Amino acid sequence: MESCGMDIVKYLLFFFNLLFTVSGIGIIVAGGVVLADIDDYRTFMESRILAPPIVLIVVGTIVFLVAFLGCCGAIKENYTMLVAYAVLLLVIFIAEFAVGITAAVAKDDFSAVMKTSMNKSLSHYEKFTIERNAWDKLQTKFECCGVEHPQDWNGHLTSGKVPPTCCMSTAPEGARCSNSTYNSPGIYQRGCFDKLKNRVKDGALVLAGVGIGIAFVELAGVVLALLMASSIKNSEQK
Repeated sequence: MESCGMDIVKYLLFFFNLLFTVSGIGIIVAGGVVLADIDDYRTFMESRILAPPIVLIVVGTIVFLVAFLGCCGAIKENYTMLVAYAVLLLVIFIAEFAVGITAAVAKDDFSAVMKTSMNKSLSHYEKFTIERNAWDKLQTKFECCGVEHPQDWNGHLTSGKVPPTCCMSTAPEGARCSNSTYNSPGIYQRGCFDKLKNRVKDGALVLAGVGIGIAFVELAGVVLALLMASSIKNSEQK
């Protein structure tokens, strides 16, 4: 009966390792998608906003190795490997849970700093290529102009005009602009801050959901590994 119970735990552990392998792919994909989505705008963000997706990508890679260790420990019914697997899985659980909480907290904590950074970078548009490229990509992608409105560019460019990327690509013929002043009719009237803030918040929610959700699945794997290790140790002592 005891052997039958250990076989059940073994097969359950195999099933969870399959889930861990899939979750590892999910973690890497989620982290990569969010990082790629906001990486073009890192000029306006603190490093702590970019840290969670990078950590999740690293953790997702480690999950593959840990899942392999769990499979080997289950097949060989090796007590030491199963305990090592449980400990590593617990460390990953803590890391993913921490990343999830950090991402959830950061989504409401970065706005003021990001707005300050965006306002500060306006005056660097003509001085630094990195700043110019970041603003051009931001304004083109989100069809916006300035931080909160086009008037934010007033006084920051020597020409006294707004960047060409503020111009509406679909504006009527008579309203089209080319490097126009901030109050021209053919430029985007909405600022970029709200749009970028919402994009970063969406990414943070994805990371929080993936990190916390998968972390609790892995906690079940820790329990199963310890149960099997305990059964192995008991059988060896008899």
